[in-house]
Amino acid sequence: MRATGRVTTAAVGAALLLGTVSGTAASQAGDEGGRTAGKRVLVFSKTAGFRHDSIPEGVATVKQLGQAGGFRVDATEDAGAFTQRNLRRYAAVVFMSTTGDVLDAAQQRAFEGYIRGGGAYVGVHAAADTEYDWEFYGGLAGAYFQSHPAIQPATVDVEDRAHPATAGLARTWNRTDEWYNYRSNPRERAHVLASLDESSYTGGTMHGDHPIAWCQEYRGGRAFYTGGGHTKESYADPAFRQHLLGGIRWAVGDAQADCRPENGYRPLLDGASLDGWRQAGPGSFTSDDDGTITSSGGMGLLWYAAKSFTSYSLKLDWRMASESGDDNSGVFVGFPPSDDPWSAVDNGYEIQIDATDVPERTTGSVYGFQSADLNKRDRALNPPGEWNTYEIRVEGERLRVWLNGVKINDFTNTDPARSLADGHIGIQNHGAEDRVSFRNVRIKELPVQGD
Repeated sequence: MRATGRVTTAAVGAALLLGTVSGTAASQAGDEGGRTAGKRVLVFSKTAGFRHDSIPEGVATVKQLGQAGGFRVDATEDAGAFTQRNLRRYAAVVFMSTTGDVLDAAQQRAFEGYIRGGGAYVGVHAAADTEYDWEFYGGLAGAYFQSHPAIQPATVDVEDRAHPATAGLARTWNRTDEWYNYRSNPRERAHVLASLDESSYTGGTMHGDHPIAWCQEYRGGRAFYTGGGHTKESYADPAFRQHLLGGIRWAVGDAQADCRPENGYRPLLDGASLDGWRQAGPGSFTSDDDGTITSSGGMGLLWYAAKSFTSYSLKLDWRMASESGDDNSGVFVGFPPSDDPWSAVDNGYEIQIDATDVPERTTGSVYGFQSADLNKRDRALNPPGEWNTYEIRVEGERLRVWLNGVKINDFTNTDPARSLADGHIGIQNHGAEDRVSFRNVRIKELPVQGD
């Protein structure tokens, strides 16, 4: 519905002075503006097994990313940096192709306490070939290395295109690297961002389900892992550098994403086809080659006419497209079939997308009925220009909303005329000046209550 103002976002700050430490990480000077200003990242690259000759390029790349992105970087190969006092200075610790047993028992306890206290881990490539006898680390990394074929090109299928590590990628990513096979599949425990198409190369052993990058909330902290980064050339590749930067940004809390495990969803709209969808009322959505649709004109509704739904979890990625952030759209649920967009307004419920309106009519609200928890919403929300993910879960007359994995609304319908027990879903195109983009609309049908 109607937006009433404008919001702006802070620009990322200027480059910061970076340093490399030997021994325990030392402080570096230089603290200028930006959302990441003052945050520090420790890059740890000790090896007790095979040593990758790309480690210097990897460390240098994280420093360069920090300089451009506004966070300070220290680097060490001294495990003595892993003390409770020292680790608390860092927003994330990057394990840069570490191998073997690199921490002693006291250092392990310090790092485990750091993660449990809200710290973050970023694992690159051989970080999965590290600390096989430390159960906590295995869960944090997500999977252990098993084997690899020769370095070769492969196709990476990008599964999550809202997470900052993968939002800038196309649906397929063709690149050359050393492709790890893992001892277990992390999909049930972690949120898979990208996986390998095993038919595109030789030597894959994970039976066609081969995650290669993932994220998770783990025992109080955050963990991101990418299997890429064996080759020196990886760190000169702009796409891989952006992938790594996005993972670090999420890990340190400067970008939000839904990193809960996601299984059992089927696509309703991937941008390639609008089969099953109909436009009600004026306006439309335009699509581009990467599967994104963007609203234009209005006020209308793109709705899924092929089927109504009773009990389900609906997920979709959305982004305010205008630089001002003064955009308006919403996701409608629980309305009867109609080519009149106002039927959805009058008979269903709208989960709002609008940065500027009053509480019961702003992002995350059940429009006109119930505000989101604004404190949780504000912490979970990415700014205009960045992708967000909604989960809208309907079970009986209960409607819950998650934003980037954080529950921000829990509403129960009591109006028989607006029953959520059976209805359609739709995406609003609001007005000529409102531009909101969507992609990767997917659904998982849930057991009906009482069955």
